[in-house]
Amino acid sequence: MNIEQCTFRTKEAVVRWVSYVSPTDKRERIGVVAGQHVHGLAAPGSLRDLIAQGQEATVAAAERAVSAPAEVLDIAATELLAPISVPPSTRDFMSFEAHVAASALAVGGRVDEGWYENPVFYFSNPAATVGPEADIAVAPGSNEIDYELEVAAVIGLAGSDISVEDAAKHIAGYTLLCDWSARDLQLREMRQSLGPAKGKDFATSLGPVLVTPDEIAHLRTGKGYAITMTAEVNGKPYSSGSWADIHWSFEQMVAYASRGTRLVPGDVIGSGTVGTGCIFELARVHGQDRFPYLRPGDEVVIRADHLGEISARIVPGAEPLPLTRL
Repeated sequence: MNIEQCTFRTKEAVVRWVSYVSPTDKRERIGVVAGQHVHGLAAPGSLRDLIAQGQEATVAAAERAVSAPAEVLDIAATELLAPISVPPSTRDFMSFEAHVAASALAVGGRVDEGWYENPVFYFSNPAATVGPEADIAVAPGSNEIDYELEVAAVIGLAGSDISVEDAAKHIAGYTLLCDWSARDLQLREMRQSLGPAKGKDFATSLGPVLVTPDEIAHLRTGKGYAITMTAEVNGKPYSSGSWADIHWSFEQMVAYASRGTRLVPGDVIGSGTVGTGCIFELARVHGQDRFPYLRPGDEVVIRADHLGEISARIVPGAEPLPLTRL
């Protein structure tokens, strides 16, 4: 697992958190990354539980993990889970204009004016959250599996009707996200004016780390960050974009997501796909022969500076069971 610039600095609350399987008892634990090692905590067992205690408790736990760890592990030999293994909710937005425009053009349309008025999102499946090195099984009945290169914010402070100005204090940190998509199922569903449902239901990869906002604050530019995002399939470069190109900021997304409802610690807010960040977009622009959909055996690696990488192997999935009429 490649995690760049692994740092630990509690004075400014700069910490990289991971969730992992402890080799001691095979249970989920959390720890901080220091160098190439994970300094694990005995308790609490989940990062969601920890960040719900607030920033002061989270910083104290990080200091405790480094000064008196329950265990110290080589990160390369550690089974990493998604930082938030089962989010309370997962909202995935569509916040990069380049992707929205290219995708709309690919199906003969254009960007709807409403997209510029409010950010839009769909609810994903929290139970389908997997770690940064987990295999991805093909969705039953699909022949068009795709990746989506994204970043995500994790809510640390609960709130309702949050203002854009106050939204930053509600973000515990950022992580890398891959929104796996079954394009044939998705397009079939969305013709019924609902969805995506089964087209997005089967897997969302998160990780490998949750970085505190302090770590990347110096990279802030406009509504995003000067952070390069890339993807490759079987070692071949596919996608390349920048978080800096985002149209709707995470502060705006958090404010909109909290409108008329309540966000709670551990909620995941996905950015949506960066420009060029999926096969659907690339294939419609450059051709299916050059950018075919994923098949079992394919290896996908997505990366973002300061956030590390997600590396996934596509494996066969189950056959769809018939919907027998009664």
